[in-house]
Amino acid sequence: MTTITPADSRTFGLSRAGGVSRTLGDSATMLRRQLRHQLRYPSVTLMLVGMPVVFLLLFVYVLGGTLGAGIEGAQGGRAEYLEYVMPGILLVAVAAVAQGTSISVAMDMTEGIVARFRTMSIARAAVLTGHVAGAVIQTVCCLAVVTAVAAVIGFRPGATVIEWVAALGVLLLIAFALTWVTVALGMTSNTVEGASNSPMPLLLLPFLSSGFVPTESMPAGVRWFADHQPFTPFIETVRGLLLGTAIGTSGWATLAWCAVLSLGGYAVARRAYERRSVRTG
Repeated sequence: MTTITPADSRTFGLSRAGGVSRTLGDSATMLRRQLRHQLRYPSVTLMLVGMPVVFLLLFVYVLGGTLGAGIEGAQGGRAEYLEYVMPGILLVAVAAVAQGTSISVAMDMTEGIVARFRTMSIARAAVLTGHVAGAVIQTVCCLAVVTAVAAVIGFRPGATVIEWVAALGVLLLIAFALTWVTVALGMTSNTVEGASNSPMPLLLLPFLSSGFVPTESMPAGVRWFADHQPFTPFIETVRGLLLGTAIGTSGWATLAWCAVLSLGGYAVARRAYERRSVRTG
């Protein structure tokens, strides 16, 4: 039977008495903590931004001429392939930031800071929420830099302002969902090294989707996997909003995947947080 310590009583009492407003205030405090960490260690953010930029330049300038020739309706040039590949690069950027969140959560859990938070009057949900909100803000910065680089090398989509806003909203919704998944992975990892490796499939899935070549050009087994994994509808939805291509059912599939990933990641992360908080208390 779990024993409720005075610190637990204060925390649960504040949660009941303060309600949502107190939880939001504590979450804002945890968010400021995450933003200060990002400013204190800018090399991490630069690495997260640099990786999708390198992939963008690699695929456009090294592989773009060849791969662009295989895109239906393209003239075999790099400019056409840049438009096609850009949504996939944006999703790589989102996945990269989410992976960094897993490492940040694991560091908090292994360095004992959560045990210290447990002795303070802080809503328990605020610690995890701060990580997620900080990751979403970092994602916005990363997407802005990648898009700016793409614009410099010739990315000129025909999207309207409303379609740009809608595309950004979809990307942030995906970032929110993937971040909760990586928070759960960070919470369930026993070491920081494990937390850095466990989200690795998230970085590989965009390359096994329609992000870089159409799924129709893939072998049957690989095509089936590409069509039924979440990153293909993610990319097709963003591509449709930016380039005016058909979205079809990808929009609904994106919403469904985001709901499943968000709720599943939150449930696992919250359960692991409660369990490890009791164990370290």
